[in-house]
Amino acid sequence: MLLALAQWLSQSISGFNVFAYITLRAVLAALTALTISFIAGPSVIRWLAAKKIGQAVRQNGPQTHLSKSGTPTMGGVLVLISIAVTTLLWSDLTNRYIWVILIVTLGFGAIGWYDDWKKVVYRDPKGLASRWKYFWQSVIGLLVALYLAMTSTLPAQTQLIVPFFKTVAYPLGIAGFVILTYLVIVGTSNAVNLTDGLDGLAIMPAVMVAAALAIFAYVAGNAVFARYLLMPYIPGAGELAVFLGALTGAGLGFLWFNVYPAEVFMGDVGALALGGALGTVAVIVRQEIVLAIMGGIFVAETLSVAAQVLYFRLTGGKRIFRMAPLHHHYELGGWKETQVVVRFWIITIILVLIGLSTLKIR
Repeated sequence: MLLALAQWLSQSISGFNVFAYITLRAVLAALTALTISFIAGPSVIRWLAAKKIGQAVRQNGPQTHLSKSGTPTMGGVLVLISIAVTTLLWSDLTNRYIWVILIVTLGFGAIGWYDDWKKVVYRDPKGLASRWKYFWQSVIGLLVALYLAMTSTLPAQTQLIVPFFKTVAYPLGIAGFVILTYLVIVGTSNAVNLTDGLDGLAIMPAVMVAAALAIFAYVAGNAVFARYLLMPYIPGAGELAVFLGALTGAGLGFLWFNVYPAEVFMGDVGALALGGALGTVAVIVRQEIVLAIMGGIFVAETLSVAAQVLYFRLTGGKRIFRMAPLHHHYELGGWKETQVVVRFWIITIILVLIGLSTLKIR
């Protein structure tokens, strides 16, 4: 909206041409989303508390978490509002990738919202049944995968790019691309959701990965930079940097209220949406493997749950970890919650730097 206004004004005032630059709009998007989060945050938290939308803590979890019972949850609504409003304000609304990413983000957010609503309002501990949650995630994931596959015009847009190598890329074909896209989008969504178990644990890695992906998106959408850095050129992908700027700002704003001791929790409405968004961007800019590297914490949390469940079933009740997901294992091992969170943040910083290094190390 503001971009269209600036383009109209630039016809008579040349200074407004500066808003055509994606980098400027990405920064402005981050600041706008941050501001919206700061301003709306207290009101959203008060509304959630007034509606008694509080977190239910499982009795078989770490005992230190019992004090969190009743803390307002579904705070991911604040993140989604900040992202959506900011993206509509600063992005190029004629860009198809912007609408794809908004549909995925809000679609997964709607699934998470219904799940949270059933849990905390209707006091249904199961929430939305897992089969229905995965069904609707799959519907969105497959529709997006098919759309991206059918609208890809360059071979590089459907290849699996292997980082750290100049010429190693595997053509996936339409079927392979659709399957990979589905797995990345749905898998990342659930991985972030599994990670969201401690104050600030999921949101900060999501912010860091989003900020790094913004760089990849900008490079992929710039023919000169993409050619120089040996990345596939994806026309229009650069505009995703504006969305990711909004996500970064909204995430930091939410962290202000979510840092230990949290005033509000994100809930499935935020975690599922952020994970779906990150997965979709990674697919569009052809950096699925890099996403797995930078989001290593999300991967480790998911694998810990899968390994725990499988080992438990195969051995008749034995466990690999004290408790899954992985962050609970370290909590029960004596780490304080803040130690787990900050150390996982540090690991994510290292992994993000490794991921960014693939821009040049080939």
